[in-house]
Amino acid sequence: MVVEESYAILIPNGLALAGTTPLLCAGITAYSPLKYFGLSKLDRHLGVPEFGGVGHMAVKFAKAFGAKVTVISSSPSKKKEAVERLGADSFLVSHNQEQLESRGINTIQAITTTNFSNHEDVAL
Repeated sequence: MVVEESYAILIPNGLALAGTTPLLCAGITAYSPLKYFGLSKLDRHLGVPEFGGVGHMAVKFAKAFGAKVTVISSSPSKKKEAVERLGADSFLVSHNQEQLESRGINTIQAITTTNFSNHEDVAL
């Protein structure tokens, strides 16, 4: 198999291929638009709506870049995982309009989607 170098990654010996799957799939899907649109800067406040595999990776990368991250989800039960496990700075329930308005959704500078089929899926 031949691939362009920018699309290949060396997997270290001893690391199971199954362990690389989240990074190679959801990881690059979240990472590329964050870098492409300059959202990897320390001073950013990023909103991550919904919270599936790509959303998890978007939170991880944004926090690694030093950004402030707010997860916006329709599922209140995901708050603990978002804040305690992944380190999101805040969590908003998407169908709670009062919470969205009172807890600073207006301070979010960019909102990613969890469907990065192309770079147009990032709202600035």
